[in-house]
Amino acid sequence: MHIVITGSLGNIGKPLTQDLVQQGHTVTVISSNPDKQREIAQLGAIAAIGKLEDVHFLTATLQGKDALFAMEPPNFEVPDHNEYYSTIAHSYVAAAKVTGLQRIVHLSSWGAHLEKGTGFITGSYHAEQILNTLQGVAVTHLRAGSFYTNMYSFADMIKHAGCIGANYGGEDRVVMVHPRDIATVAAEELTKQESDRVRYVASTDITASAAAKAIGAAIGKPDLQWITLSDEELAKALLERGMPAKMVIPLVELGAAIHSGAMRSDYDLHPPETMGTTTIEEFAQEFSVVYQE
Repeated sequence: MHIVITGSLGNIGKPLTQDLVQQGHTVTVISSNPDKQREIAQLGAIAAIGKLEDVHFLTATLQGKDALFAMEPPNFEVPDHNEYYSTIAHSYVAAAKVTGLQRIVHLSSWGAHLEKGTGFITGSYHAEQILNTLQGVAVTHLRAGSFYTNMYSFADMIKHAGCIGANYGGEDRVVMVHPRDIATVAAEELTKQESDRVRYVASTDITASAAAKAIGAAIGKPDLQWITLSDEELAKALLERGMPAKMVIPLVELGAAIHSGAMRSDYDLHPPETMGTTTIEEFAQEFSVVYQE
């Protein structure tokens, strides 16, 4: 198969490209950064340099290809997050219609079943709805849990405050996943002709306290706690750190959805048959390396 990967060589794109090339597939990797061409070629893949919002570029890249791993790369500089996600999703739809693409595996998120109340995740909801309008294309949405790697954002807080704090925590359960485990599932799905419309991807389903305990053990802080702040406390802290209000509001909303259980309401009805192989303890060792640096 000839498979197109979006997301450049990020935490998912690189291991996904490696897996597919090793399996004998031809892989084209889309990146907006010309400097990535050499690294992409070194992995045995073909580089396509351009922007996902450019329908003409995307159409030319998808022409004659068998499958697409589609994602909306995070971009916190855009003024409207939902509009950004929708623009890229519409670009995928327009290109797929012209090229006759038969298979799309789309990176979405847990909580994407909700139209509102999930902060940044509402972008994934809108992208799913747009991609679902395609006729004759087998579309699967990989609703991934919170990335383990998001935990890196707590490193400074742990160092200076001695704890993890958010507007969810304690015994709140969080679905977490390692990007490598997403890549494994994506490689599996891309080589199928058809699949379920939605597939949840997770490495663990764990309480915030248990996650903090694993991280603490790895960094020499066995008593590390994950405390729950109010929405107001979190918003105030983020604003005081200089975070723009346009980012604070959706972050607080997302945390509140995790705390209330709304984020996981559909996940609990359709959990993965098999969890990813990367445990929280294994990720904690990766966290420790970054933390020490």
